[in-house]
Amino acid sequence: MRLYGLKNCDTCRKALKSLPDTEFVDVRTDGVPKAMLTQALDRFGEALLNTRSTTWRGLDDEQRARPPLQLLADHPTLMKRPLIEQDGTLYLGWTAETKAGLGVA
Repeated sequence: MRLYGLKNCDTCRKALKSLPDTEFVDVRTDGVPKAMLTQALDRFGEALLNTRSTTWRGLDDEQRARPPLQLLADHPTLMKRPLIEQDGTLYLGWTAETKAGLGVA
């Protein structure tokens, strides 16, 4: 299992605490492989972009209009977190649905 997130994100920390054997990938320092971003965008669509983030608010309208993959490649912190990959299945956010899918109470 692999968790893509930020080391200083409270939600990512909660997820990691509940998933102790998970490989953590810090999107700020390590980035997200393009194939993973493409797969996540296909699965979650625009929900993959965190439009409530400080990074998003700092973008002008021209930047916001760019394709999501380009935005995420240039600004990986725009990705909603955490993005969890388990055996080819993707989960986005630390929601009740994600916890149930991963078998976490």
